[in-house]
Amino acid sequence: MEKSKKALPIVLASALAATPLVAVPQQAHALSGVSITADDEEAGETTDYDIEFTTGDFIDSGDKIYVKFDKDFDLDDVDEDSIDADFDIEDVEVTSGNVVEITVDEDIDDDEDISFTISDVVNPDDEDTYDIGVKTTNETTYKYDEIDIEDGGSSSSDDEFNVDLSSTVAGEKVSLELGDFDLDGSDELETGETITVIFPDEDMLPSSISKSDVKVNGYAAKAVDVDGDEVSIDVPSGADGNDYINLEFLKAAGITNPDTADDYTFTVKYDGTTYESESVDITKSGSSSAVSGNYTVNLSDPAAGARSSYIFEADFGKDLKADSDLIIEFPSADMVPMILSTSDFSVNGKEPKKVGAIGNKVYITTPTSFSADSNVKVVVSYTAWITNPKTAGSYTLKATAAGKTITSKAFTIGGSTVNPTTPTNPTTPTTPTAPTTPVNNSTATITLTTTALNQATGVNVAIKGLGVGLAKQRDFIELVFPAGYKVPAYIAPANITVNGVAANYVAVRGQNVLVYPSQDIPAATAATVSITAAANIVNPAVKNAYSISVFTSEEKGLQFARAVGVGMPAPAQPAQPTAPKPTTPTPAQPSVTVPSNAALFKVNAKTFTLHGKTYPLSQAPYLAGGNTTMVPAQFFKEALALTTQWNNQTVAIISGTKVLKFSVGSNKARVGNTEVTLPAPVVLKEGMPMIPVRFVTDNLGYKVGWDAKTSSVYVYR
Repeated sequence: MEKSKKALPIVLASALAATPLVAVPQQAHALSGVSITADDEEAGETTDYDIEFTTGDFIDSGDKIYVKFDKDFDLDDVDEDSIDADFDIEDVEVTSGNVVEITVDEDIDDDEDISFTISDVVNPDDEDTYDIGVKTTNETTYKYDEIDIEDGGSSSSDDEFNVDLSSTVAGEKVSLELGDFDLDGSDELETGETITVIFPDEDMLPSSISKSDVKVNGYAAKAVDVDGDEVSIDVPSGADGNDYINLEFLKAAGITNPDTADDYTFTVKYDGTTYESESVDITKSGSSSAVSGNYTVNLSDPAAGARSSYIFEADFGKDLKADSDLIIEFPSADMVPMILSTSDFSVNGKEPKKVGAIGNKVYITTPTSFSADSNVKVVVSYTAWITNPKTAGSYTLKATAAGKTITSKAFTIGGSTVNPTTPTNPTTPTTPTAPTTPVNNSTATITLTTTALNQATGVNVAIKGLGVGLAKQRDFIELVFPAGYKVPAYIAPANITVNGVAANYVAVRGQNVLVYPSQDIPAATAATVSITAAANIVNPAVKNAYSISVFTSEEKGLQFARAVGVGMPAPAQPAQPTAPKPTTPTPAQPSVTVPSNAALFKVNAKTFTLHGKTYPLSQAPYLAGGNTTMVPAQFFKEALALTTQWNNQTVAIISGTKVLKFSVGSNKARVGNTEVTLPAPVVLKEGMPMIPVRFVTDNLGYKVGWDAKTSSVYVYR
């Protein structure tokens, strides 16, 4: 056994050849885990509201927490004495818009669990579902939770859930989706419990339905039984604990529309509560509810492969209501990114409640405050990262609302590829503006106007040349600030100049600042980006050297990164070689210095170390096949601060505009739109996907090394 222990570092060291030091875009996280509960949910009652959430960024003393109640709540008696919190409070004020504004009197760390109670709140007089939102000084939008105000013990829900049929033509065989809709009160799905669906006509149903053709919240049903017009569905283990229901009947289930054209509704029963659907209009055979060529789609950039906004307005003839789904069907799935944000969409000027994508379809749920209207204007902003079809031609969109599908007028995608998200030849760009010789940014510099700890600083970036030119108002230069820096959620364009001219637009994504120039910048031309201290980018509070990175929207990979000293004299920035020197660690190098910002882990140990502190992992890293190191998806989120999302089936790891997608049990992954083979398949261990660490670090530009002194693998940028 002792020989085996000594041999382990050699295996790991050979499996972890170093990669060039590259800083990659990071995304800070907004507050999460918002939970709002009331001691009494009865209409008109005075009660206490318990608020819980997890901070996404530091909250400084003097910053504020905002709790926004619907206008129907009475907050007249709420004051400082009404707040019972686990943090110190300086002041409490109820402002216009029914917002309780709490001024914090202490510093609160990021990723901290916060809880407090607001007393003396009077519930609305009307039974309904109401939204209550929470945000802090660090967020621009509220995170909402729902409260069901009841009149005292109703066993029937007044909310109408959505019905989505693949066709509304009478007699046609269809796929069917019901919901999703929230369960009343504190109800949650339990494995083995029964959901009953009552169809409007028993002739719609076959004599039996396979459980594999029915999904509950995305999971195959545990059992399905058909009896007359009722279908009984046993809740599968994957949906256990969910507080909502979404039911899918695949086309193979054998469901057909009623033979008679009319309006129909569906009923769902669970745990003693009855839920009614919206009305669905079944049309006569040959008279489909889909209408062609009814509205115009406007694009900000019609070039093939370009990233573009999509705006359209259509009249569906029937009102789209609050908490209802609007479905946009794009020409192809590769146009739609895996991760979407509600802030990048609006429906009739309001931010949606939820946004999600399946294939080429984007599902938008209208907010609770949405006013029912048959005329619907949809704005999909440029920042949603929807890309045009790669091939020039004529295309249409389909939009479905209130059970009606309308096809747009044809719009034309041009032949020239502009703003590609994945350049086909990044080492020798084919864009006409590309220089014939590579650009050398070895003498490019990044300097701060102040190096004082925890102080707002200006930043000056001197780019010696661009490999591919940037078009004004469309392309951008991206600056990525490392963890420790405080980057505000908004920076005014007047506080940033490019070659002496104020920026056209500035976008902030966590630690990433995207600067859109007001003028064209040709290839091989120098560019100077100057950020004033008024932008309020704040230096870290810990003395150290921090690496700031530079990217552009038109070139694949890092342009350059430079270390800046904070709390110490600014380090000199000597010319750096074009090709970095190889630093491949070997077992014979016990004196290697581990970078201060590195995250360390050990094989077969359920922990990782960062900045001298040890944190738990749900599963221990291990070796697969003797030479592939597997780590839990949790490591990339908590140790490297990468946006990481996972469930029992899929994993997505996001760095700036780059998305890595994995499927549990598969040795195939996707880097953007390209499929690649993994050195080992992704494995699920007790609900946690295990990922080949080297595949992620290689694709996102991280460096990996071996610390023989502690027998640890370290990862850093």
